[in-house]
Amino acid sequence: KAMRIWFDTEFIDDGTTIALLSIGMVREDGATYYAEPAETDRSAASAWVAINVLPFLSGPIKPRAEIRQEIMMFCGADPEFWAYFGAYDWVALCQLFGSMMSLPQGWPMMSLDVQQLRASKGVKDLPKQTTTEHNALNDALWTRDAWNVLQ
Repeated sequence: KAMRIWFDTEFIDDGTTIALLSIGMVREDGATYYAEPAETDRSAASAWVAINVLPFLSGPIKPRAEIRQEIMMFCGADPEFWAYFGAYDWVALCQLFGSMMSLPQGWPMMSLDVQQLRASKGVKDLPKQTTTEHNALNDALWTRDAWNVLQ
């Protein structure tokens, strides 16, 4: 059985590249993971990211290679990934491994999206997030809670 994992990322997007600032994950057993890559140049952040994301980064800051290894251990061999408006989040996660073709064996080549699930069920609104937005772990926890509301 696949381990369901809800995740979120914060990133710098310049229209050409997606530079990961942070990643937060929560497994269906309640375990959480959060990290920020040391290699990301935060000075490249847009004004919006500088105001709305950078103040909510909370560490730890680690090398990408360490984050990659920790995420592999955290997610296991057969994960099912869920995000919220997760197209860029999925790319940012995959880039930790290089290209999408470099994902660990057994991992899916896609993530599932809570917003698409909401639309397919005809639900108008999801509950408002009550924690600080743009903290990747808070957002991942909210994504899990939103998914639970739709079940």
